[in-house]
Amino acid sequence: MLTEIKNSTSKMKSHSSMLSAFLLIFICSLISPQPAYSFNIPEKLEYDLTWTGIKAGTFALEITNSGSGIKIISTAKSVKWVSVFYDVDDRVESTLVKNQDILFVGQPVKYRIKLKEGRHRRDKEVIFKHPAGKAVYTDYLSNEKQEFAVPFFVFDPLSSFYYVRTLKLEVGRPVYVTIFDSKKTWNVEVQVLRKEKVTLQTGTVDTIVVKPLIKSEGIFYRKGDIYIWLTDDEKRIPVKLRSKVALGSVTATLVGGRY
Repeated sequence: MLTEIKNSTSKMKSHSSMLSAFLLIFICSLISPQPAYSFNIPEKLEYDLTWTGIKAGTFALEITNSGSGIKIISTAKSVKWVSVFYDVDDRVESTLVKNQDILFVGQPVKYRIKLKEGRHRRDKEVIFKHPAGKAVYTDYLSNEKQEFAVPFFVFDPLSSFYYVRTLKLEVGRPVYVTIFDSKKTWNVEVQVLRKEKVTLQTGTVDTIVVKPLIKSEGIFYRKGDIYIWLTDDEKRIPVKLRSKVALGSVTATLVGGRY
């Protein structure tokens, strides 16, 4: 009888230890920072660029795992008939490393932008040194190099676009994101304007329209206002972007990719 009691007590202690361990793991999972992102990785979004209803180029956004980090790439290319008089060949890259102290896929450590738009050229790079709270800015065309103080939670223009996709968006309530760009740190307001249906090749989708109040040389770079249509669901896929230009507007419409 005594042996049975000891065995029963031993089993109860074993079950209690297992239960305690399970509860500890569960509690830790609740309080530990988790990546707060809704889009898939890898993800690739492909767009047609149209001007006054005529196809003028292609545009792509891609986010992939790259070793221990993440890489985001934006490219834009004009079609042949446009390139004859206004050649466009843009490439923007943002490299991020994973950081448990921020609720996002990663923290930007390198930003490189190379633009060729007609006579307009840009070749710049920003290296973020987060432990020191610094950003090293290099302009390869003018041989300029400067160092600036930046806050810990800061994005480059390209990675900031993906961060905005993770935020709760409500019509009439703007969201904000801190961006280092053009040798300055900006607290950028992104207005949430309205909900709207958009018709794509694959059908009609519900969207929420946002307007970032910045003229940056990343995904938000344009000479006029830019409007972005994000799917009104947890993925916030940008299905359309439109920017005003000197004559009319340029529209990027989602036509393919992996998402």
